[in-house]
Amino acid sequence: MASIQAARLGSNLADTPRASPVPVIYTTKQNISPSLSLFSGAVAGAVEATITYPFEFAKTRAQLQAEKSKSPLTVLAKIVREDGFRAMYTGCSALVVGTAFKAGVRFLSFDSIRNKLMDDDGKLSPARGILAGMLAGIVESVVAVTPTERIKTALIDDAKSGARNFNGGAQALGYIIQSRGIRDVYRGLISTTLKQSATSAVRMGSYNVLRELSKTYQIPQNTLTTFGSGAVAGIITVYCTQPFDAVKTKSQSARGASTVEAFKSIMAERGIGGFWSGSTMRLGRLILSGGIVFSVYEKMTALLSSSDRP
Repeated sequence: MASIQAARLGSNLADTPRASPVPVIYTTKQNISPSLSLFSGAVAGAVEATITYPFEFAKTRAQLQAEKSKSPLTVLAKIVREDGFRAMYTGCSALVVGTAFKAGVRFLSFDSIRNKLMDDDGKLSPARGILAGMLAGIVESVVAVTPTERIKTALIDDAKSGARNFNGGAQALGYIIQSRGIRDVYRGLISTTLKQSATSAVRMGSYNVLRELSKTYQIPQNTLTTFGSGAVAGIITVYCTQPFDAVKTKSQSARGASTVEAFKSIMAERGIGGFWSGSTMRLGRLILSGGIVFSVYEKMTALLSSSDRP
């Protein structure tokens, strides 16, 4: 009798329609090694800087002019017409080396801090992502960004004057130290640190949020998704942090100025809108920059991590 009831129960269970299984994403906490973060970040920074430098050049040139900024294509066309194609890459070598260095420091710092803040599932809350980005930006500014940006800005400003006193980053650095002392290499440290911490917090934080959202909605985790997340993070970053960038550029011109002097100068010359001068140029660069740097970084870490596995 019991066997007959069991058979009937099994038959009823077999006839009962079953709900289709819901995909579940399982994640584990994975720590990226410091050497891998540093190397992958440096490669990503070098690739990104080489491709997007003309936008950076146009943005910096526009910010150092008193007149209203023009579109990046107009600025670049004028530069090529007057000074030749190579003029667009004035200061490029300094920026590529500097960007590789600071991107390596940025990802090393961010990954180290993220490893401490993320939960056991390998997830980082938006608030913790912003905090990790901000702290990484401070480290990046002090260690790498301020000196390299000071040299790059001095080179571009020198080229604008027509005198051409500097032949490269090394000569510009030597001149600054000889004539004004080592402290002048760190001119604009406060404005640069404010800008870099804000930029890194917004950029890394928003990228982290977008990546988590893409996983939540089960969007394929491929290069296109990474590039799109980085590009959108770049757009958000530009408009949130442009005033810091404008003050930083003004303070690091060839003549130099304190953060307060740079702020007053922008207000006197252009008004409140001057703090968003060069935003179009920076937007073009950071959309590409965000997509490129995160895509290359993710690819490099995935490639090198897989090669280390037995």
